[in-house]
Amino acid sequence: MIVVNSVQTLRRLIQTHRDMGHRIGFVPTMGNLHAGHLSLVETAKKHADIVVVSIFVNPTQFGPNEDFDAYPRTFEQDQALLEQEGADIVFAPEVAEVYPNWPNLTKVQVAELGNNHCGASRPGHFDGVTTVVSKLFNMVRPDCAVFGQKDFQQLAIIKRMTSDLNFDIEIIGAPIVREVNGLAMSSRNGYLSNEQKEHASFIYQTLNWLKQQIDNGERDYRALENAAAQRLAEQDFKPDYVNIARQDNLELAENEDRELVILIAAFMGKVRLIDNVTLSL
Repeated sequence: MIVVNSVQTLRRLIQTHRDMGHRIGFVPTMGNLHAGHLSLVETAKKHADIVVVSIFVNPTQFGPNEDFDAYPRTFEQDQALLEQEGADIVFAPEVAEVYPNWPNLTKVQVAELGNNHCGASRPGHFDGVTTVVSKLFNMVRPDCAVFGQKDFQQLAIIKRMTSDLNFDIEIIGAPIVREVNGLAMSSRNGYLSNEQKEHASFIYQTLNWLKQQIDNGERDYRALENAAAQRLAEQDFKPDYVNIARQDNLELAENEDRELVILIAAFMGKVRLIDNVTLSL
């Protein structure tokens, strides 16, 4: 495994592999890796000859009151995990390498898909995500890129951005990796105690309860959302949102919709957790 820090070195290295006919896979991360991230590398290896993993804590996707400075940087541990998983290239640039003309005047925005759900409570977050991902796509120039389905909205936005901007990149969504108790794996789970992690699994239980209600024929989606939010509040969560939406455009679902995603964001103390389940009727 090779670790590089500059775009110039990265491009030269990737061109060498392209000249050999290798297919390039890409997994963008912010580090602090866990089994969920490693599953993305495993998926990329199935679709590519060479897997590039970026580790970059992107400042433009954090709001003014969010945890950019406190976000865990665990590069040595991440490097060891990636080498064990079989990644080929780790791209770990400094902020000045990714944003050479700070502040960045150019912004990539997928407006309508980013307005609801997490976008409503984290203004500007997805603009930061799409801007940095488009920059990383231009740096790595992969044939395919893998994103986790845990952030369903992000995955939908990246797919649309890739199509709209004519990136010749296959976007692959990888399944959510969960703890034994059902809690979706997340870097922010590191802020939770073992007892809190056990309690946080109630979010997944709530998603499954909602799914069961819909499977049983309940179609008053707004009432279901309110009931689920109440269930979370009674368990000492502070719900950010509980939304039942269409998978294709993330608009709130109506009775005639058949491909649905149930999205939850809720705070446990100061830690914001997200999760989702999909269903077809």
